[in-house]
Amino acid sequence: MPLLMHCSDSPRLDAETLLITLLEQPRSYLFAHADELLSPLTLTEFADLIERRLLGEPVAYITGHKEFWSLDLRVSSATLVPRPETELLVEIALQQINVLSATSILDLGTGSGAVALAIASERPECKIIATDISAAALAVARSNAAHFRIKNVEFRTGNWTKPVASDKFQVIVSNPPYVEAGDPVLADLHREPLSALASGTDGLDDIRRLADECRAIIEPGGKLLLEHGSTQEESVADILQEHGWQNPRCFRDLAGLPRVSMAEWEQDPINNQ
Repeated sequence: MPLLMHCSDSPRLDAETLLITLLEQPRSYLFAHADELLSPLTLTEFADLIERRLLGEPVAYITGHKEFWSLDLRVSSATLVPRPETELLVEIALQQINVLSATSILDLGTGSGAVALAIASERPECKIIATDISAAALAVARSNAAHFRIKNVEFRTGNWTKPVASDKFQVIVSNPPYVEAGDPVLADLHREPLSALASGTDGLDDIRRLADECRAIIEPGGKLLLEHGSTQEESVADILQEHGWQNPRCFRDLAGLPRVSMAEWEQDPINNQ
């Protein structure tokens, strides 16, 4: 749809997604009824949705849904829109978790619950705790867990590791904010929560904090997995090593870009004073 070309990389897909949401039909319906005229009321409602998209509102916020790891997740303006590249974080985490083991897993900054619920759906024997500072985001995550009847995830409200200070985990995953505060890309993402996107002048403030705080709650031999920007691979590795994490490795997404770093903790957990 030419009208959406200036605000979207996939204008036709956006328009089709909005229309099938309005019609409450699968995408195949559009091809099977290509010659069918829309009613005046439907046309008006569709025009309203297009206008919202033209004003920069993400399609996922307009429809209230976004697919991630084959889960049709509910999303809202309180959460980030789950990105396809974040599925790599799930993929690498699953490789660290035996299918039948009761591994203890932590998802920090869960948002809509996308990562925690994807892992939980694949590893039902595991116990997962997911935290977020936003109560509104956790309300969305809890509704997603209820919708999919996923019962092995517990949600806790609080800033990073504070809600789990007395727990220990074998695997910790996080998709933290990692955009530089002055990055022009933030203007295109202004509808999404800034606190879930930007992290200081170099985009690494939250990753530094996680590299520090997670030492106190990781089991010896445990793994920390962090999503980050495609230009931050070396900086993240340096941060992890500075905080005592061992063997940092970086994994590339489907576009071939460095996207997820993993490191191990080989010492006894550090007790916070």
